[in-house]
Amino acid sequence: MKRVMIAGGPGSGKSVLAAALGDKTGLPVYHMDKIHYRPGWVERSRAEKDRLTGEVHARDRWIFEGGHSSTYAERIARADTFIWLDVPVGLRMVRVLRRSFRYYGRTRPDLPDGCPERFNLQTVGFLRFIWRTRHSARAKLEAVYRDPPAHLTVHRLETLKDVGRYLESVPGRIPLTGGRRGDMAEPAKP
Repeated sequence: MKRVMIAGGPGSGKSVLAAALGDKTGLPVYHMDKIHYRPGWVERSRAEKDRLTGEVHARDRWIFEGGHSSTYAERIARADTFIWLDVPVGLRMVRVLRRSFRYYGRTRPDLPDGCPERFNLQTVGFLRFIWRTRHSARAKLEAVYRDPPAHLTVHRLETLKDVGRYLESVPGRIPLTGGRRGDMAEPAKP
């Protein structure tokens, strides 16, 4: 296991699993939200997100969690492991609200600096987005899970117990390089 793609809807636990898996394996962890946003919740252009995502895909070792489904094919082509967190939408929405309150006014570790968690109209809009895309987003991930390329090992985790069992099954390793974080707070320049 050298390149791990973790996918699932917002609030499914991707960032938490990625951090735990990074701690256990020593693989560098990359968060899509650090590519998606600049400080101050400024969204990057699609072209810039595509480029930065491609920079992660090109690396030899990674755990890459998050969306940007337009680059899934490239990520899947490079990944050797695909983990789908298939968590019910109601639970995901509760988790999103819980983290909004938990980190209110502060930046979560999986976000760029200067993106404090908030609870406002954008939060309500985000919850609506989660609800509206619950079927379409899930269908994309289910297609990968049901018909993966031959090189890809797939896992579908639906509960915290599933996640715990999966993490227990992964052998721990000594990191090959210093540090496990592959944070892209300041993306590499081309």
